[in-house]
Amino acid sequence: MQAGAHPAPARGPGSGRLRHGSGFAVAAACLAATVLAVLATAAAAPAAALDGKAATAFLVSSQRADGGFAEPGRQSDPALTAWVVLALAASGRDPAGVQNGGNSPADYLAGKPYPSATDLELRILALDALGRRSAALGLADRLEDLRRSTGAIGPGVNSTIWGIIALRTVGRPAGSGAVGYLLRQQRPNGGWSWAAGIAPDSNDTAAAIQALRAAGVSAGSKAIRRGLAYLASLRNSDGGFELTANRGSDAQSTAWAIQAYAAVGRKAPQGALAYLTRLQRPNGSYRYSARYATTPVWVTSNVLPALTRRAFPL
Repeated sequence: MQAGAHPAPARGPGSGRLRHGSGFAVAAACLAATVLAVLATAAAAPAAALDGKAATAFLVSSQRADGGFAEPGRQSDPALTAWVVLALAASGRDPAGVQNGGNSPADYLAGKPYPSATDLELRILALDALGRRSAALGLADRLEDLRRSTGAIGPGVNSTIWGIIALRTVGRPAGSGAVGYLLRQQRPNGGWSWAAGIAPDSNDTAAAIQALRAAGVSAGSKAIRRGLAYLASLRNSDGGFELTANRGSDAQSTAWAIQAYAAVGRKAPQGALAYLTRLQRPNGSYRYSARYATTPVWVTSNVLPALTRRAFPL
């Protein structure tokens, strides 16, 4: 997915940046590009506020009558809907049973286009979480067609990360070519970037670690140890993680980092969950950061899997 985040949040699952969205939803880059950042003063929440149930309830409340999910005041979006579906599934809630006006997320997503590789990958994840395995497998066949001679799945690094996760979600092998390509894209500092030629970031690095683990790469491998060391370099004194150096901690980067640690069987770094606690709002949603409250549905959908210590693929 980034990915899986910034004020205007970063490109996409994630994003991770599929907000990455995907995308992944996204075309998450599109969603992020249209989002307005709202400057606000951070409200410190009590320790008890790290509440997955409240976050789940907030996400459910963002469902529209067509079955899709949307940010406040906006219309349903396929990428955002997929992210919410994954968050609900991670929390233990059956997303297929969440309906509005008789319409479920599966009803909303039926027939919706997936214009990019990461949108396709995010859709596979969402359909599988919705119990639509046969449909997810059908899209996985299309994803297989996007393999390239370089080993990449789709156009580059981020699409390969999420391509591996999507294929493993439906039980398909990642393929040695894709794993080799992803390993070759690791930068000298241990991180991974959205695409070749640009600086690495915490979100894509965390997603790459999850993809490699899903593909069977050992948690003790040199590549993953270097990736975790890069993530640690982006951890701040407030307990949170930042997208890139000197940007400041944010909820999505912190959540992605927690998922990366979960993927290798390690506890969340000290202070990371406390940092998220301070960002939870009275309505159950999460702020993007202490300074900004923006895209609460997307941010909360990225945080929820981290609260339940779930790594992708779910």
